[in-house]
Amino acid sequence: MTYENILTSTENGIGQITINRPSKLNALNVATIQELHDAFDAFDKNSEVKVIIITGEGEKAFVAGADISEFANFSIEEGAQLAAQGQELLFDFVENLKTPVIAAVNGFALGGGLELAMSCHFRVASDNAKMGLPEVSLGVIPGYGGTQRLPQLVGKGRAMELIMTAGMIDTETAKSYGLVNHVVPQTELLEFTKGIASKIMRNSPMAIGKAISAINANYKDGVNGFETEIKNFGKCFGTEDFREGTTAFLEKRKADFNGK
Repeated sequence: MTYENILTSTENGIGQITINRPSKLNALNVATIQELHDAFDAFDKNSEVKVIIITGEGEKAFVAGADISEFANFSIEEGAQLAAQGQELLFDFVENLKTPVIAAVNGFALGGGLELAMSCHFRVASDNAKMGLPEVSLGVIPGYGGTQRLPQLVGKGRAMELIMTAGMIDTETAKSYGLVNHVVPQTELLEFTKGIASKIMRNSPMAIGKAISAINANYKDGVNGFETEIKNFGKCFGTEDFREGTTAFLEKRKADFNGK
């Protein structure tokens, strides 16, 4: 598939998505959100892709925010629809993929950019990255899940302060908050992230997908995460990956998982 605003590639089981609007600091517009959805969906359905990495083109920005020019004149109804459609199409969609998604955050991750990074299963950042949710400085609030995911990751008090001050934090602060897992030099960002992806790929894709589902269940209203864990644990027993994994362990050999 050909895209206008993103680049995609696959290598050794890793699918990479690069947001490619450097002149706009990779800002998210409606067209880019749709293309990202399509790319994530295609990788998730590709059995050869075991891990997805998303990053931004250039050294300045992962995603510097949403494209404000698209919605500056929206009505109340249009604003609500923009948030609802974006969350369903991209941010919630990414969070609930069965394929692990790692955000390789290079440069600015602001507003919708940080919200996209937070929707990924975890984050690695370059040492020059800056992160924040500056929406209140524009007279609006984060609308792509930022008010929900940031408190989940860093705690209510820190999220309140970050959102209300519209400030930015550096990556060492982000790491101390638990917002990112690792901080590395920008020149090493992708290789380091691919190294983590390689470790993930040694394990059962089916089990990883079930684990993602169980972990996410704890953060959904009306869902008992423990019950989801029990159900998903049981489902694993009926899979080829479980039979292969346990057989390989007993035979003292490396497992060869097929993701089924």
